[in-house]
Amino acid sequence: MGTRFSVTPVDAAEIGGYDHETDVLIVGYGCAGASAALEAAEAGSDVVLLERQSGGGGSSALSGGEMYLGGGTAVQEACGFTDTAEDMEKFLLAALGPDADVDKVGLYSRESLGHYQWLVDRGVPFKPSLWDSPTWVPPTDDGLMWMGENAYPFCRIAEPAPRGHRVTSDGFGGKVLMAVLSEAVEASGVTVHTDTTALRLIIDRSDGNRIVGLVARHFNDIVTYRARRGVIITTGGFADNAELVAEHAPQLVGLGVNSDGGDDGRGIVIAQAVGAAVRHMSAGQVGISAVPGMMVRGMVVDNLGRRFINEDVYPGLIGQAALFKHGLHVWVILDEQAYEEIPVDERWGVRPHFVAETLAELEHEIGMPAGALQSTVGEYNRHAERGEDPYFHKASRWVRPLRSPFAAVDVRRGMSAPSDGGTEGGGGAAVFTIGGLHTTVDGNVLNLDGNAIPGLFAAGRATSGLHSWGYISGTSLGDGTFFGRRAGVAAAAG
Repeated sequence: MGTRFSVTPVDAAEIGGYDHETDVLIVGYGCAGASAALEAAEAGSDVVLLERQSGGGGSSALSGGEMYLGGGTAVQEACGFTDTAEDMEKFLLAALGPDADVDKVGLYSRESLGHYQWLVDRGVPFKPSLWDSPTWVPPTDDGLMWMGENAYPFCRIAEPAPRGHRVTSDGFGGKVLMAVLSEAVEASGVTVHTDTTALRLIIDRSDGNRIVGLVARHFNDIVTYRARRGVIITTGGFADNAELVAEHAPQLVGLGVNSDGGDDGRGIVIAQAVGAAVRHMSAGQVGISAVPGMMVRGMVVDNLGRRFINEDVYPGLIGQAALFKHGLHVWVILDEQAYEEIPVDERWGVRPHFVAETLAELEHEIGMPAGALQSTVGEYNRHAERGEDPYFHKASRWVRPLRSPFAAVDVRRGMSAPSDGGTEGGGGAAVFTIGGLHTTVDGNVLNLDGNAIPGLFAAGRATSGLHSWGYISGTSLGDGTFFGRRAGVAAAAG
């Protein structure tokens, strides 16, 4: 873990007295922790919320602010779209798989309208307007965006509807979301302890190995917390812990990280130390260093000049394919018209790395086999003349022949464009982990036998939430707030 502290749990019998006592103890003050705190307090529990930094927010506050919601929200209806929970569930199971959590996806979809209203009732703003083209984060304050629902193959699996609900902001909406939730936490009477790092869980072996508290560090002092009803871990993922990434997700090693710098996996590891099971620890969201508006107007090819995906899907799915199947040795090929069609504020400052009058010259500049791009672009153009893409089924809206002069963007050279908010990437992509603790829909942490560990709950990126290997923007903030709420209710009930 990169510290001198053990994560081995402490036996409650060894604790002579506690520095703090509460009903529900929550570790981590991002969107999941804030939501859990609000619901636990609403249920009548005394709540203490711990945060290792000097204030709340975490990676949630640095995100783009997209929240995946549907089923016919007021924003969807205002923008002229109808939607159902059934279609939302079908899409998520396809996009977040394989092995997406069927129970969680189903419940999340069925209760999405209620969750949307819960957010709105607490003051989270969503503007009823649509951003209508692929992007990481809209350059406007539009409150609804497509997340690839209208792209192949998903448009054949479920009736398409845009479900990316973006918190209204003049930039990244995550900071607005956390400001609203933090204001609600303050008004709820929840006690917040900042500059406090979780070290080890406390286990009562005389009471069925129940988790009853936590040992933490506050500056240079070791402090103990007793939780009469439950401990909720909402500490985020482990993308900032190079040792854990190398152990569980080696394909993410050496890449940039989208986080607040504190996603060190400690919450996951201290839970593992009391027998917690984990799922999908190798999975990660991959925000490649490419502008979606460029990809969709051109094509994405591997190092041999071959297309491998339809460029109008959610950009993170392109990123996963680019990294996991091609080691980021991929290029965005476009022409002058495509580049000029993209508004300046959507280019993120990206300029082509190579420009050539002919495809033969561009192949030579890139170092591709002679004829590689000529073959791919020639075949693409042959069908594009009729607005078709029989190979990958990109929507006809984006299909047209590419003409000289041509350009290429090298994904590995990086750029400052974000994927889901957070720190800038390096090495061609910025990533975060999406695997974690195995939990129920109520946030109970399960052990290796599939049984709930008494007194231990979790939510957010510390868990393996809705996802398996797939990822869609908005399923971090949406998952964290929704299942954080449920964990708060369950922990309050003891």
